[in-house]
Amino acid sequence: MQITDLRTPCVLIDHQRVERNIERMQAAADARGILLRPHAKTHKCPDLARVQIGRGAVGICCAKLGEAEVFADAGISDIRLPYPLNPVNADRVLRLLDRTHISFIVDHMDVARGWSAAMTAAGREVDVLVKVDVGFHRCGIDPHAPDAADFVAGVAALPGLNFRGLLSHAGHAYGASSESEAAAFAATEAQMLTTLAEEVRRKGVEVAEVSVGATPTVRFSLELSGLTEVRPGNYIYFDRTQVGLGSASWDDLALTVLARVVGRPAADRVILDCGSKTLTTDLARGFGSHAGYGVVFKSLDETVPDDTLTIERLSEEHANVRVTGQSPLKPGDLVRVAPNHSCVVSNLVDSIWLVNERDVVDRLEIAARGRIA
Repeated sequence: MQITDLRTPCVLIDHQRVERNIERMQAAADARGILLRPHAKTHKCPDLARVQIGRGAVGICCAKLGEAEVFADAGISDIRLPYPLNPVNADRVLRLLDRTHISFIVDHMDVARGWSAAMTAAGREVDVLVKVDVGFHRCGIDPHAPDAADFVAGVAALPGLNFRGLLSHAGHAYGASSESEAAAFAATEAQMLTTLAEEVRRKGVEVAEVSVGATPTVRFSLELSGLTEVRPGNYIYFDRTQVGLGSASWDDLALTVLARVVGRPAADRVILDCGSKTLTTDLARGFGSHAGYGVVFKSLDETVPDDTLTIERLSEEHANVRVTGQSPLKPGDLVRVAPNHSCVVSNLVDSIWLVNERDVVDRLEIAARGRIA
């Protein structure tokens, strides 16, 4: 089967590029003696998680318990949730502990005590890490607070909890305006974590793990001291945002959307069948200006942006493309689109098509799609 035989819109995964992206990141982590734990929310696909682990990843991350349950059912034996789980989910965590190794974060003492009580009552123990806010200001404790080290030591002392270390996410690096600023975010993150880790160790508490995670900063984090684990997710596919942030080139993009021209109402307008239910309404980020809701490539066989086409508006089922200059596109023609954010695209489809150039190799199920709870 050829990609031209597929119904559109659909998601294509370039087999060679995905393999290369996995191997390159694993080799970089191995060279530095740092564990790689990919975030599986990017692909939500057990088949791809098994490839990542087969290449050397220590395990995976999941965003929510529903995702973790899918991956545990698929035989993934080490799952970390860098997410503040509430103890109301203790029954689900206990069931997961029966079939896989689970760890998650805490950043509030009431929550930590709730998990301690739940685990103690069940006669069980679970691994936890303390989430540290390194500048994104979403979740995590303030590492500069006078009682930060005391908080960590307090968590480590709770029964039923096996304290493993510190974890952070430099999500603000997605707003970096330059390569040097992205590098500075990574350096500051590492400094905050390692400084807090030393303060905690001086209180007699072991800090076995210092974990960071973000694709825009991972290339810098791998060169820094004191870190034990990196948790990038988007690197398996990359997307237009990662190209804009210098994390990838167009030739690294493994995920594209195959779309069909369904209308050509004017010389300056093309309508595609990939709307917000396929591409998402996420805007691109990166160094400089990035207009539109994705990039249309010049042909089905190359990843060269067509600068005459801008996806300027999305409705649910339509992409409204502005044409600058001349374009031969007509109804029925196929195009490939690089989305701004590949992680969201994964959650919008039931399956993806693994391809080598125009040849369809396999169809993979997105088994953890929609598992938001």
